[in-house]
Amino acid sequence: MNIEDKKFLALLVALPVFVVGLFWGINIGKGHVISVDPALVEDDSIVSSEQFAPFWKAWSILNEKFVATTTASVEDRVWGSIQGLAGSYKDPYTVFFPPAESKSFQEDISGNFEGVGMEIGFKDNKLIVVAPIKNSPADRAGVKTGDAILSINGTSTADIAVDKAVKLIRGPKGTIVTIVFLPIGSSKTVEKAIVRDVIDIPTIDTSVKPGGVFVIRLYSFTSQSHNLFRQALREFVLSGHHKLILDMRGNPGGYLDSAWDMASWFLPPGAIVINEDFGGKQDIKSYRSKGYDIFNSNLKMIILVDGGSASAAEILAGALSEHGVAELVGTKTFGKGSVQELVPITSETSLKVTVAHWLTPHGQNLSKNGLVPDYEIPLTDKDIQAKQDPQMDKALEILSKLP
Repeated sequence: MNIEDKKFLALLVALPVFVVGLFWGINIGKGHVISVDPALVEDDSIVSSEQFAPFWKAWSILNEKFVATTTASVEDRVWGSIQGLAGSYKDPYTVFFPPAESKSFQEDISGNFEGVGMEIGFKDNKLIVVAPIKNSPADRAGVKTGDAILSINGTSTADIAVDKAVKLIRGPKGTIVTIVFLPIGSSKTVEKAIVRDVIDIPTIDTSVKPGGVFVIRLYSFTSQSHNLFRQALREFVLSGHHKLILDMRGNPGGYLDSAWDMASWFLPPGAIVINEDFGGKQDIKSYRSKGYDIFNSNLKMIILVDGGSASAAEILAGALSEHGVAELVGTKTFGKGSVQELVPITSETSLKVTVAHWLTPHGQNLSKNGLVPDYEIPLTDKDIQAKQDPQMDKALEILSKLP
């Protein structure tokens, strides 16, 4: 066994997630043997020595025969192996982060980033725009919810992980990223060179429409959204109005805790806001209303949604709809209902893995179906160019007929 192989074994000891990490003995050589504690073998939760033999054989052959044109340390090969393992699950949200990528991801989720300002995700095996952020470079460039992304700076997005696509799109302020889009409803691709900028994510706006209809426009679910939402509700109550429109079109979601807290203003104590389904690996976890429940039956409420409403936006809309608090107007929501957990693998690497799916109070899987509005009203490019909003008009029409 050479020095690099010994280093590799040492790395495996430091990686408890890699092949569970509990070995009786390992021998890299002609036999390519891996032994595991039989007590741990359940279903396909761990591979047998025969199943894992091809990996050791490939490792051995590469060590023996590969003529180096590039350098690849043992660590690089281990990280690449785990990336391949994560990718084999065919889930674009399950990703292994080597040291540099792990550090970058931690910075991204802290909210400090520069880029073009659009939420992206996979749908129907395509990388698409969930929603452009208001007044961002992407928004100003005319990027729309539902546009497919075919390439980023010449790199095809076929089979690309979401996090890799994000990394390609983001970059320093003032630099340019060239993206080829297939606009929704079109058969012709469009190439856009977008100048990156610091992304300022808006959170909430309020206004009053004719007829005394109070409108809260919620753009995202940040760590402070629930506090801003409480202030907006206070403004609504003090206005003396009792008809409310919550506009979550183009809201890509964010913090679950914010959606949970917001729903609690409308639901009695104990009412289910969302269920977390772990696929039988553990009991379903229910997030129940905290019971602020400050509104009575006088409240008349409509929620506006569209294909850019995702994740936490779908959680809030689904809970209030299924509990009979509000009706939904607009178009079908995106359908982002999976839950990811970030698990440290070493001190410098991490694995983001899908661990559960969201189920609405009535058991609807958001990832599979999204939410279908009570009133399906499209909003076309022609409407936007004419500065018309038939979805808002429909919401106002419904509320105008209510006492």
